[in-house]
Amino acid sequence: MQEISFRNNILPLKDKLFRLALRITFDRAEAEDVVQDTMIRAWNKRDEWSQLESIEAYCLTVCRNLAIDRSQKMDAQNVELTPEHEQTVVASGPYEQLVSAERMNLIHQLINELPEKQRAIMQLRDIEGKGYKEISEVLNLTEDQVKVNLFRARQKIKTRYTDIENYGL
Repeated sequence: MQEISFRNNILPLKDKLFRLALRITFDRAEAEDVVQDTMIRAWNKRDEWSQLESIEAYCLTVCRNLAIDRSQKMDAQNVELTPEHEQTVVASGPYEQLVSAERMNLIHQLINELPEKQRAIMQLRDIEGKGYKEISEVLNLTEDQVKVNLFRARQKIKTRYTDIENYGL
């Protein structure tokens, strides 16, 4: 088993933890606080690092739980996510750029309307690229529950997006 160091193994997780916390809290300042608290908790557990199967899974789990706690305390309001991870489509003109931007805003809005569990699963799977096993450990679900929730989230977004695009609903 390799030696775990804060600088090499935990500090690089900062951005992933922030994105996860932001998906749950919808507040940049709260997400930053959650990441800082997660880092502190990870540091305080440094004597137990060697016993952990995955330090990343541990940090993601702590981050998720802290974010949910803060979100529930704040009774968080949904706000637009920042388009950090949008894959920009090369548009030939201003009209195409506007249409593309509006579609991305709609997708962000639809993701924000998902239940917290489905949002977290989509964040970890589709944005962070985590495997089903790791997501199931972080969210304390079975792999089948992760797959079902991810499928339902994607279907819900696809259906709502199609309805809005086709019928303006």
